Amino acid sequence: MKEVLVELVDVKKHFPVTRGVFQKVIGHVKAVDGVSFAIRAGETFSLVGESGCGKTTIGNLIVRALPPSGGKILFRYNGDLVDLAGLSDQELKSRGIRRAMQMIFQDPFSSLNPRMRVLDVVGEPLIVNEIAKGKELEDRVRQLLGQVGLKPHYLKRYPHAFSGGQRQRIGLARALALNPSLIVADEPVSALDVSIQAQILNLLQDLQETFQLTYLFISHDLSVVEHISDRVAVMYVGKIVELAETEPLFRQPMHPYTEALLSAVPRSDPESEKERILLSGEVADPADPPLGCAFHPRCPYQIERCANEEPVLQETEPGHFVSCHRTEELQLTGVEPVQVG
Repeated sequence: MKEVLVELVDVKKHFPVTRGVFQKVIGHVKAVDGVSFAIRAGETFSLVGESGCGKTTIGNLIVRALPPSGGKILFRYNGDLVDLAGLSDQELKSRGIRRAMQMIFQDPFSSLNPRMRVLDVVGEPLIVNEIAKGKELEDRVRQLLGQVGLKPHYLKRYPHAFSGGQRQRIGLARALALNPSLIVADEPVSALDVSIQAQILNLLQDLQETFQLTYLFISHDLSVVEHISDRVAVMYVGKIVELAETEPLFRQPMHPYTEALLSAVPRSDPESEKERILLSGEVADPADPPLGCAFHPRCPYQIERCANEEPVLQETEPGHFVSCHRTEELQLTGVEPVQVG
C-alpha cells in the first residue's frame, strides 16, 4: 500500500449565520462536519454528492483557500506529515507548501483572466514564486503547453481564442507549472461537451502516470467518477456516508443514498429494466440538519432508530466504510459492469 499524501482528521468548516445591524451570530452552516479520510500518493480519490454537500469546500480546505473551523489537515511534505490547519498563509508560502498543491477549476471560461495571454496565465505561478522569467519563462510555458496537448505558438493568444476544452488544458498547464504532488480537480469536465470530457479525462490519467500526480477529483457525475477513480467517498450534508474502492462501491453499495445516486447512472444496455430511485423531499439544511441520520427523512429504508440516533462511519468490510444503521440488513443494488466486446 502506498504512503498517505493527505489525511483529514475530524475536519470541520462552519460558516456563521448572522442577523441584524450588529451581525449577531445566530447559528452556523455546517458545510463540512467532522470529515476524516486519507488520500494515498499516486491515486485518484473522488468526492461525490449532490450540490451543497460540502465536497468543494473540502477541496478548498485542503489547499487552504479556506481555513478549517476544526480538525487536522495533514499533508506529506519533504517526507513529513505537516498539519496545514495550524499554518498561516505566510508560513504556507515561505515553506513552499503552496507549490505542492494546485487546483483545476470547474469553469474554463471564468477561471482564466481574459486580459492575460496564455504566456501570462501559465507563467504567473513561475513569476510569483521567482522560478523563471524572460526567455526561460517562455521556454517553460511552451513545454507545459506541449505536455497538455496545445501548440507552443498559442502562448501569445488570449483565452477568448480557445474552445472550452482548450481553455481547460490551459488551466491544467497552469496547475502543472510548479510540479505539484497534489491536484484538486473541482468538477473539471462538467462544463465541457461529452466528447471533450473524454479527452480531458484521458489527459489527466496520462499526466498522472507521467508526473506521479495525486488527484482529489470532485464531481457529481458518477459515470466520470467510475472511469477515473481508484477510491470514492460519498458525501451528504457535510459528512461522508460511504467510502470504498470504486469497483465494490459501484457494484454493491451499502448506503441507501449511494444506491439512489447510482440508480441515476445511464445504462449501456438500452433494455435495462432497473428503475431510477427518486428520493422524496429536499436535501437537509446544513444550518439545521435533522436529528439522527441526516438522510433519514428521504430514505426509503428508514426505521425509528434512524430518526433518533446518528450513525457512525464504520469499516464493514476491508476498505469499505459505511454510515448506516441497517448496513447488515439491506441488500442494495449497484451498477452492472460494462460488457466489452
